Amino acid sequence: MLLFLDTANIDEITEIAAWGVLDGVTTNPSLVGKEGKDFKTIVQEICKIVPGPVSAEVTSEKPDEMVAQGRDIAKWADNVIVKCPLTPAGLSATSRLAKEGIRVNVTLCFSVNQALLAARAGAYFVSPFVGRLDDINEDGCGLVENIAEMYEVQGFETMVLAASLRTPQHVMRSAMAGADIATMPYKVFKQLVTHPLTDAGLEKFMADWKKAEGALAAKA
Repeated sequence: MLLFLDTANIDEITEIAAWGVLDGVTTNPSLVGKEGKDFKTIVQEICKIVPGPVSAEVTSEKPDEMVAQGRDIAKWADNVIVKCPLTPAGLSATSRLAKEGIRVNVTLCFSVNQALLAARAGAYFVSPFVGRLDDINEDGCGLVENIAEMYEVQGFETMVLAASLRTPQHVMRSAMAGADIATMPYKVFKQLVTHPLTDAGLEKFMADWKKAEGALAAKA
């Protein structure tokens, strides 16, 4: 499973990219709006840091305007993925863009039937929102599993991008459910590597090493 950051913050992306495990980035109008920079400028900066897919969302609700925006966004960098919502207009735009060879991430997916429509429209990614389903007492990771199974049965090539992941458990369950990609906030990405036993073990190893060095120095 590929690991993406869900952010538009350059500092966060630069830090996690340095770990060597960051495969891509997803953004949305809300995340970009927080940064106080021009949309195109931010996306192009991200694309220079991350060689993998970077999703940038259209901001229109009309098919023709979505297509025009998508064509423009696709020119910003070779690794840009155009992001469209899972609405009738978004499906129409996705179908047209996909036929032109433009990769599309169909976002705001909340059902298997919606995922089926996205795949039929030619989506490159489909993004089921795990956390938002959990908020209304539905099983978000269960949806990821069902979509992954349906795509395998039907032979669709659309990749399942588990989104709205709010905890490390969401990431783990998405991986076990068969998601191709998991995208998460900076905080959750940092939590993946953190464990108190790792910290305690490293602290003991370093203390023992310093003690051994001191003993050797005393003998010398």
